[in-house]
Amino acid sequence: MPTNPSAAPFTLRLQPTADDQRIARYAAAAIALSVVEAAIPSPLPGVKPGLANIITLVVLARHGWRDAVWVTLLRVFAGSLVLGQFLAPGFFLSLAGSLLSLAVLGAALHLPARVFGPVSQSLLAAFAHIAGQLLLARLWLVPHDGLFYLLPVFALAALVFGLVNGLAAARILAEADLKAVAHSADAPESSACDD
Repeated sequence: MPTNPSAAPFTLRLQPTADDQRIARYAAAAIALSVVEAAIPSPLPGVKPGLANIITLVVLARHGWRDAVWVTLLRVFAGSLVLGQFLAPGFFLSLAGSLLSLAVLGAALHLPARVFGPVSQSLLAAFAHIAGQLLLARLWLVPHDGLFYLLPVFALAALVFGLVNGLAAARILAEADLKAVAHSADAPESSACDD
């Protein structure tokens, strides 16, 4: 079949927006924390610090729930690819925990902000994450109620890591606010132009 030399080849260009670039930066940071976390030995499968959740909490506070969903899902999918766990049971457990955690964070946004800040949001998300993982494990991997004997251990881990991650996120947000205030105070005032 002859080809037409004057026909231009079809090219598709995707131009990332500033939002896309911001989400990609946050997702890259969350993926890096997931990789670091994977190197930390765990006394019990499924008990991890959830360091990437700090990024999710910061994104939630700064840019809203939609961006937090994107960052979290990119972290779960890309992180599992980087770690070689894509479509393995650990991937599905992480996805289930993340989806339930995101749903709880979305609901928590409608609660009074003076009471439900990064620390309380982190605690709610940590307990939701553990609940999502345990429910999927019970329905799919360990179809036995004996799994729930581990519930106190998982709940304690959710409490400790949720508290630590929430405090870390709150500190990052507070330092960012201080830098923004200092930067605006140091910025020269714009002078009016004389006509």
